[in-house]
Amino acid sequence: MLIMVGENIQNLKDKKAQQKPSSVKLNDEIVAQYLIDNPDFFIRNARHVECMRVPHPVRGIISLPEWNMARQRNKINQLECEISLLMEHASANELLFNQLMDLQIELIKAQDLNQLIALLNTWAKSLGLSGAYLYLFDDKWLLSAPSNYHHLALNPSQFDFIRVRHLQYNQQYLGPLNSTELDFLLPKHGYVGSVALSLLGQFGDLGLLMFTSANLQHYQAGQGTLLLEKMSEILPILISKWIMRKK
Repeated sequence: MLIMVGENIQNLKDKKAQQKPSSVKLNDEIVAQYLIDNPDFFIRNARHVECMRVPHPVRGIISLPEWNMARQRNKINQLECEISLLMEHASANELLFNQLMDLQIELIKAQDLNQLIALLNTWAKSLGLSGAYLYLFDDKWLLSAPSNYHHLALNPSQFDFIRVRHLQYNQQYLGPLNSTELDFLLPKHGYVGSVALSLLGQFGDLGLLMFTSANLQHYQAGQGTLLLEKMSEILPILISKWIMRKK
């Protein structure tokens, strides 16, 4: 009899223990991990899944399947946008490549540096720009008399205030210049909305190529500079045909 009473008491304790709520609190991580560990949960509970409701910013509340379908549609739309953007970039790169090849062929034909600059200027205007300008740092090139190109000389020390402000960490700058900077580079300039600056040479110490536009928004930070970079590599090679470098 005592044994039976003891067993009954133990059974009651076990039932109370089972009825006692768990001290572990559910959170997003525990629920997510359970679903990961039990991939057949939604199969076993398909009927309950259809009854689940998810808050929606526009429709108020929607079913879990509708919410999942909406997520899939958004993901598909995002992928389509990314594909379109990649195609646009590919087309833009192809256009830049063709422009660079055409310009390079023309520049190679130049008989002297003045003609080369004229070709650059013509090419720039064909793209709707105001003009193209070339400057050579006078500590790297022999530009003094009897050279015919002393008007291209630029003192690198005097240019430093522009270099420090716009070209300290990059060899290209796209955007506006203030009036002091424009007066220094283009003493007889008209209205200039934005410019593209590119330092010449591997270390940016040989000179400066500049394109100008009357449109304030034409050149902006964040735009690609691949064409400028390639032109700045080609030009010193061509310039060396007519001007000697200082040793």
